[in-house]
Amino acid sequence: MNLPQESTWMFVVLMGLLGSLGALLPAGLILFIPDGWRQWMMPNLLGFATGTMLATATIGLLPEALEDISINEAGIALLAGLVLFFVLEWMVIWRHAHGEAAELKPHGHAKGLTVRREAGTLILVGDAVHNFADGIAIGVACVVSPALGLVTTLAVLGHEIPQELSDFTILLSSGFSRWQAFWANTLSGMATLAGVVLAFGGLAYAEPIVPYALMLAAASFLYIGLADLVPGLHGRHGAASGAWPFAMMLTGMVTIGMLTMFPH
Repeated sequence: MNLPQESTWMFVVLMGLLGSLGALLPAGLILFIPDGWRQWMMPNLLGFATGTMLATATIGLLPEALEDISINEAGIALLAGLVLFFVLEWMVIWRHAHGEAAELKPHGHAKGLTVRREAGTLILVGDAVHNFADGIAIGVACVVSPALGLVTTLAVLGHEIPQELSDFTILLSSGFSRWQAFWANTLSGMATLAGVVLAFGGLAYAEPIVPYALMLAAASFLYIGLADLVPGLHGRHGAASGAWPFAMMLTGMVTIGMLTMFPH
């Protein structure tokens, strides 16, 4: 691949599209798995999702934010994010409770493992923030050089594929249809392109918000992982039935841990 000497808008937009849709398409293959197989796999996939979300927040986003802000600022931003997502979920539940077709029963699929509908809605918000921060990183790298922009985009793809797989799993488990999950995740993924364009076109204005955006994304992943996914895993009966989801949760953590070792 012959890279331009300097980043052009065409190259930057291409990197943005690759970063936003490149991880979405391979992860979206889960939508084409037959329902029976997917329902059988869902508890294990949710275990994997739990591990990737908790690890992304604690060993991916948090350390990166701490490179630019103090521990106190990061702690305040994280706490504010947790409160924000608590309020958002409360508002979503309240709206559903007063809606015409509201039924606040959990939506789940496989073997008694359930995830609330609100978890799917909130994961889209948090993932959009995370994707926007990824886009900022790609845009900043493109300002330096096209080669660094490409490397950064590939690094983003490396950690986004398991994350997108987790998102699809959570959305399907919380009651989204296949196509609802696909289009909702596509819209969330386009936040990467928005971040790339903003960073490349107005770097001086975009760069200061990156660490706080990272902390907001970390708060969303921690909130969903601990408030929705972990209780669902604990709700499974018997040690044997919970062993595989727990093993997959550890696998998700190790996967993200390994990916964070690569420069990005």
